[in-house]
Amino acid sequence: MGENGHVVAGVDGSAVALNAARWAAREAARRRSGLRIVYADPTAAPVLPEFPGLHWPEEHREHVRDQVAHRLDVAAEAAREQEPGVAVSTAACPGSPEHVLIDESRTAALVVVGDRGFGGFTGLLAGAVAVKVAAHAKSSVAVVPDTGDPLTFPVTGPVLAGVDDALSAEPVLAHAFAAAADWDVPLHVVHTWEVVGIDLKWLRSRLPSEMVGDDAESFVEEVLAGWDERYPGVEVLRFVRRGAPTAELLSRAKEAQLVVVGARGRGGVSGAHLGSTSHKLLHHSPCPVLIVRTPVPASST
Repeated sequence: MGENGHVVAGVDGSAVALNAARWAAREAARRRSGLRIVYADPTAAPVLPEFPGLHWPEEHREHVRDQVAHRLDVAAEAAREQEPGVAVSTAACPGSPEHVLIDESRTAALVVVGDRGFGGFTGLLAGAVAVKVAAHAKSSVAVVPDTGDPLTFPVTGPVLAGVDDALSAEPVLAHAFAAAADWDVPLHVVHTWEVVGIDLKWLRSRLPSEMVGDDAESFVEEVLAGWDERYPGVEVLRFVRRGAPTAELLSRAKEAQLVVVGARGRGGVSGAHLGSTSHKLLHHSPCPVLIVRTPVPASST
């Protein structure tokens, strides 16, 4: 059974956006859902957003509309070539890219965006749009990195899941196990722990490292309980390490095809929309990052 809801891909005519559309098509096929490709067209509204009293010159609007339509057609063609069985629709939507995609996330199961498009800066891997969408979307968000080459599938390598608390572990594992099962690849589960640091509840800085390590092992054992019965065909490797979660995940992401993490991790505060680990992964991960915000039923195998 596929996961509920459709997949949305945001495009802007750039090469990384085409890769995002291809990846989104593959994910839509895995979920047995439709794919909606959107383009943020500032001229779709009759007036200039910065100057409400001024209208777009009609000749300019026609030129931009033709350009947007062409870019949407190219992205849709790439998606259909990738997954001929997926129903693909396109739309030019008024507004800024981040506002369009955040609005689309209200009805989507997943929003997919490239880590940077036109206007990206050399050395800045995660563009402003990707970060804003990941932080504020209502749905889960996948960010596809700029590899410099068109994506080709199937992609080898395991699915990587970062778990750090019981609340976020359930939806993260639901997505990760489903993907690993559907792609027939191993699942690598990563959990890290630190002794040094301030933790007022458990006072970890005063506990022997062996006790903290044992506690971490027990935590992973608990959150994985029952998943082997639901996905008996998925090989699971556990990596429980002392250290920072970002460093461990990035190290293992080099061999992975997808990293799945929660929107907020350990130490997240009320009002924070994107945890530091997720934020750093967006900037540096060599493979797509899926940030899970809402629980999604796992597909059957």
